[in-house]
Amino acid sequence: MTPIQLHTDQTPNGHKASIMLEETGLPYEVRVVDIARGDQRTPAFRALTPNGKIPVVVDPDRGRTVWESGAILFYLAERAGVLRPAREEERTAALQWMLFQAAHVGPTLGQYWNFAVFAEEKWPAVIARFEREAQRVLGVLDGQLARSDHLAGAEYGLADVMTWPWINAAVGKLGFALDPHPHLARWFAAVGRRPAVQRGLLVPAQPARAAAV
Repeated sequence: MTPIQLHTDQTPNGHKASIMLEETGLPYEVRVVDIARGDQRTPAFRALTPNGKIPVVVDPDRGRTVWESGAILFYLAERAGVLRPAREEERTAALQWMLFQAAHVGPTLGQYWNFAVFAEEKWPAVIARFEREAQRVLGVLDGQLARSDHLAGAEYGLADVMTWPWINAAVGKLGFALDPHPHLARWFAAVGRRPAVQRGLLVPAQPARAAAV
């Protein structure tokens, strides 16, 4: 099998794909896209994805290029036959929590990151608005995890892979405490103990940067 190419950088969205690849056991090689340097704006990278964002996977054996992290996770699950929702209700549950991550968890924490960390001029009202929304979103996750071991049900799956890197960033980069969200804290610790998750966080092997992409 020809290794899958993973075009990525050290970001929460990049870690979704690297963790998933580690979970699948599929052979892959890393192509670093240095977003601080602007590699994502080069013609070569834009030829892979019209959105100019990481991650992207290229599967030479199937002649497939897949972009957008949720699509990548579904593709890799099908490719390897692992973490694949078997029944219709499981697929629906996984999809709704993956879309919740894409529409709410990542964008909210990303905007907080931009305004509270990156912005030269700090606007307290804007920062407070995204902090409140971040706490609301964390509360939604906590409520779901009070009812089930994992986001889409009893078993670890795609929704957990999709969401965990952003909670890791919220705790490790942004200083959010999970004490008010004990069920989320339990899940976060349990998923973080998975060897594939720990390996995926090291990809690519370079110093991590505080880049919300």
